[in-house]
Amino acid sequence: METGGSKSVIFIAFACNLGIAVAKFMAAAWTQSSAMLSEAIHSLVDTSNQLLLLFGISRAARPADAQHPFGHGKEIYFWSFIVAMVLFALGAGVAIYEGIEKILDPHPLHDVYVVYVVLVIAMALEGYSTLKAIGEFNKRRRPSGLGFVAALRASKDPSLFAIVLEDTAAMLGLTIALIGTMVADFGGYEQADGIASILIGCVLGFVAIFMSSEIRSLIVGESASPAVQSGLREIIALEAGADKPIRAINEIRTMHLGPQDVLVTASVDFEDWVSARTVEDVTGRLQQAIKSRYPEVRHLFIEVQSEKAFQANKSSSALLGAGNSAH
Repeated sequence: METGGSKSVIFIAFACNLGIAVAKFMAAAWTQSSAMLSEAIHSLVDTSNQLLLLFGISRAARPADAQHPFGHGKEIYFWSFIVAMVLFALGAGVAIYEGIEKILDPHPLHDVYVVYVVLVIAMALEGYSTLKAIGEFNKRRRPSGLGFVAALRASKDPSLFAIVLEDTAAMLGLTIALIGTMVADFGGYEQADGIASILIGCVLGFVAIFMSSEIRSLIVGESASPAVQSGLREIIALEAGADKPIRAINEIRTMHLGPQDVLVTASVDFEDWVSARTVEDVTGRLQQAIKSRYPEVRHLFIEVQSEKAFQANKSSSALLGAGNSAH
């Protein structure tokens, strides 16, 4: 996935959240609303998160060096994981704490109209940011044919799906804050403000857990999408078969080093009659075809190995792994 669209979405979210955070803190101080204070902290955390994501994108764009020969693409995964932790520790923890305090020591809201005005303005700004983020996400999702949740889980660009999740959580949090304020205002149930704060914290906690789980998988190393893997096999298979130089495709492995940086290793068995020059020509054609069709494949290694030797090595690795597990 390209990061250009992700950056524009992050800048929009940052500008919206910064203005909203200031307004919410002022409204919380004026009205003594715990739900509004939780929402203010939520917006402040979101603003900080967007700065971290921009920092991560900048770090990930650095070129490869001797210590990092495959580049710094995974930096974006690390900083996105930090975002998830910040969202959970600060946003969720403080919101739940404030809510519990308000339930234990309820007090009436002052000048509730200020809360309503800020919430309506915040919902309008967050709604705009959310629509832009979801629009960018859907633009990338549609070619895959995946559903929204499935596409979130399959996405390799945490800088984008983090904003989608944060904005969606923000809209849900604002709705909860509005309902809690109305119940406290019109129903006279002062604890509703604290309950709303706890629910906002739970929403943030759920988002943080979901994000950290998905990003952890990317840090460990996720393969390319099934469509890309299938396409790679199709390209290599064009050089395999009767009267073709490749006898068999032993294995194709892929791993994302970044949203738009894929490492591919392929083990192929050439026919015995193939000369070294032919091997060079075939591997050259494969590299050109693969990188032309999948520009995100920045690192491609084709290993020439007989099928018999490959199976023997595979069996040896399996036995070694079983032995280490036994110990």
